[in-house]
Amino acid sequence: QVQLVESGGGLVQPVGALRLACAASGSIFSIHFVGWYRQAPGKQRELVAHITSGGSTNYADSVKGRFTISRDNAKNTVYLQMNSLKPEDTAVYYCNAELRAGQNSWGQGTQVTVSS
Repeated sequence: QVQLVESGGGLVQPVGALRLACAASGSIFSIHFVGWYRQAPGKQRELVAHITSGGSTNYADSVKGRFTISRDNAKNTVYLQMNSLKPEDTAVYYCNAELRAGQNSWGQGTQVTVSS
């Protein structure tokens, strides 16, 4: 019912910045919240940040003060602004929409690599 497409990943040096975008289509009225997750090789997928339909936000301790999640309702898009990037931020980043019916929709993922 909801499709998500991520964009904005790439290669950046430490302390650089990237902005990821998650564009939603379909039954967007049913979305309860949108979260950004990441998964590094050999590690479990972890929640980075999420934003609710009411605009409330939450961040993992590892990214607080550096990442900002926001939304543009006119474009049906949720953003993740990533500043002061560190090598440990390297991962595939996924957006996820949790629907009010209890279902989840996932994007295809976008690679973020932070390296010298």
